[in-house]
Amino acid sequence: MKSKLILVCTIAAISLSLFACSPASKQVSVEVSGDDFMKLQHISQEVQVAAGESFTVTLCSNPTTGFEWESAQINDQTILQQTGHRFEGPEAKNIIGGAGKEIWTFKALKKGTSTISMEYSRPWEQGVEPAETFTLTVIVK
Repeated sequence: MKSKLILVCTIAAISLSLFACSPASKQVSVEVSGDDFMKLQHISQEVQVAAGESFTVTLCSNPTTGFEWESAQINDQTILQQTGHRFEGPEAKNIIGGAGKEIWTFKALKKGTSTISMEYSRPWEQGVEPAETFTLTVIVK
């Protein structure tokens, strides 16, 4: 009887520790591939996140072509804050000039709605429409 009680308590303790270590929710992530932009050069999406939550935006990018995503424009910085930005090269390392991806991290500061806008262009080309645009409406609950 005592050994069964010890076994039940051990299983309960392990279960509780695994539950406590598991993430409470999956991080929100928005990703747009190069194929998506080939179909439609102007992409708008919407996402919902909780206040205090971080999320990522990943867009296809190939700086070897001279194109780059401009800085993320946040229309209400009291609701959203950019906390990071990095470039990851192509997965196959032996592809010279291959496309990679740019990844931005944002944090939802408080309830409300804000938009993030980005343009993919060659910075030296003045008066030329961007090759691609991306707009994300973020609803913070």
